[in-house]
Amino acid sequence: MRHIKLFNLIAAAILCLISISVFLYLTTDVTKIEIVNNAASGKLSIVIDDQPLFVYQYSQNWDLPHFWPLYSPSGNNMLIQKADPFPHHRSFWFADTIILEGEREVSFYYAYTSGEKVGENEFVPPFRDHIKHIEFVRSDSLGNKAIIKEKLLWEMDGNKPVLEEYRDVRIYSLKNREYLIDITFTLTAAFADVFFLSDNIHYAWPFLRMHPDFSEINGGTITSDNGATGEEATNMQIAKWIDYSNTIEDVTEGLTVFQWPDGHDHKWLTREYGCFGPRRPENQNGKPFTLYKDDSISQRVGVYVHRGDVKTANVERIYKEYIGNKFH
Repeated sequence: MRHIKLFNLIAAAILCLISISVFLYLTTDVTKIEIVNNAASGKLSIVIDDQPLFVYQYSQNWDLPHFWPLYSPSGNNMLIQKADPFPHHRSFWFADTIILEGEREVSFYYAYTSGEKVGENEFVPPFRDHIKHIEFVRSDSLGNKAIIKEKLLWEMDGNKPVLEEYRDVRIYSLKNREYLIDITFTLTAAFADVFFLSDNIHYAWPFLRMHPDFSEINGGTITSDNGATGEEATNMQIAKWIDYSNTIEDVTEGLTVFQWPDGHDHKWLTREYGCFGPRRPENQNGKPFTLYKDDSISQRVGVYVHRGDVKTANVERIYKEYIGNKFH
């Protein structure tokens, strides 16, 4: 009996040690995400190890909410907030050109120009046409994952509502300060029919504008999932994802946008100066269409910020994990 009791005690101790070891294995090197919201300045930061991954800018001093800065794993800012000669480019943003039934045409893409003009290509708030952040419905940090849900309102002529927008943003901290942003934009014609006018040239859902250091003009590489490279081979072409990478001071890093598979082909906007993004499905790509009252339209993408180039970052493998819902 003594031997049995001793055996049981030893077995229990071993199981306890195994449990502790498993716990330590699962929790060691897991980088926890922190959400820091400064409502007074209209900035919400996603932070790991006391360093921001990116900042969501939602102050009404801007024409529309956007993400900037957005940092690479080594700490380089990968996007530009206000570009020359396109000061309306907003780093990582979502906008369009529409007509609310019975009203004038409104370009939220050019909402910046609806402000008070103070110089050549220079406008300041208030912006007559704008996209306004209304509230964060949810803002939770869950270990190496964060979830942010918010409501926005597209307005014209100061305060006339045009579209309701709902965003679901999920952030996943990966190894070595790499991370994935999974974001869904949903627009609802809550007030009247809305006629979309976006053409074949000036829109993406969403847009990203790379920092000049990462642009193809300065040695960066645009790569699609089918292996095509460069603006000429990727612009207005169908792709599942597009990557923008470059080597800066001997450090190679990049950013990939994944198009969520929605059963449709998507063509892409790509520019050698750094602007890119997926377009809507082909049946609504560059073609005017009506979003009828109370109907909604959505777009979902993943943004993978990585070390290395397309191959060393295993972009295709991460894409397959993304569409396989591994990150949920």
